[in-house]
Amino acid sequence: MTTDKWAAWLQHRRDGGDAGIRAEFAAVLAAYRDGVLDRARIAAGDTVLDVGTGTGLLGFGALERVGADGRVVFSDISADVLEACRSAAAGDERCSFVLAGADDLSGVRDASVDVVMTRSVLIYVPRKAEAFAEMLRALRPGGRLSVFEPINRFGADGRLFGLDMTPVAELAARVVAAYPVVEAMVDFDERDLMRLVREAGFREVVMDYRAEADVTGPPIADWDALRHTAPNPLAPTYAEAMAAALAPDEQRQLEAYVRGMVARGEPTRRTSAHVHLAAVRP
Repeated sequence: MTTDKWAAWLQHRRDGGDAGIRAEFAAVLAAYRDGVLDRARIAAGDTVLDVGTGTGLLGFGALERVGADGRVVFSDISADVLEACRSAAAGDERCSFVLAGADDLSGVRDASVDVVMTRSVLIYVPRKAEAFAEMLRALRPGGRLSVFEPINRFGADGRLFGLDMTPVAELAARVVAAYPVVEAMVDFDERDLMRLVREAGFREVVMDYRAEADVTGPPIADWDALRHTAPNPLAPTYAEAMAAALAPDEQRQLEAYVRGMVARGEPTRRTSAHVHLAAVRP
C-alpha cells in the first residue's frame, strides 16, 4: 500500500529503516514529548487535543495522564498517519481521530478541550496566525496550550552531515542547494511565536528557549544508514540529494571523503535552537 509523504517519512524515511538511528531518535523525542506534556499540566479527566499527531508520540503519552475518564483527540492532515494511530490505539474508547490541518480544526468543536498540544508542526504551516486562532477556539476558558518548535532560522547554517566539508566544499554546497527551501520552516523565530500566540488572545505565556552553536556531537555511526534518511517529510534523502546534484564521479568523491571522516571517528558539530511554549486561554 502506498502511503503519503507524511506517513512515509515517519515510518521509514526519517531513520532510513535503521534500528540504530531509530533508537537515537527515540531518546531525543521522548525528552521533547515529556517537555510538552509537563508544560500542558494534564490532569485526570482532561480532554486533550494533539494537533499534527504524527506517530501519536504526544497523544499516547497524554493517555497515561488523563486517566480512565479523560479523552485524547488525535488530529493530523494525513489520513495514513491517523489510520496508523487508530490501529495503535487498539479500540481504546478514550481516543478519537480528526482529519485536519493545524490552521483549520473545524472538525473540533468550539471550547471542547482542556489542552491543545503540538510538536514540530508549525514549521510546516504557512498560516501560523490562523493555527493559533484555531487552537484558542478549541480550548475551554482556562484551557492550556503547550507547543514545541525548532527554530530553523537559527540553525540553518548550511552544514552537511555535521562534518567539516572544507576539502569538498563546492560539492557539499551543491548537495545542500538540492534541498527545497520550505518557507514555513524558516519564516519565524522565537519572537514571532511569542507575538503570534499573544495576538491570538492567549495569556500567561511562558517560553523556554534553548540554542546551541557549533557544539560537538557524536561521530556518525553508520554512513550507509544515514545516507538513506531525509531531514523532513518534504526533503529528499541524502542519497537522493547527492544523486540529483552531483555527477557519478563527484558522488564517489564526496562519499569517499565522508567515509574517511566516519572511519576516523571525526566528531560532528551542530547549531540548533528550539522552544517550548506554554499559554492559557483566558
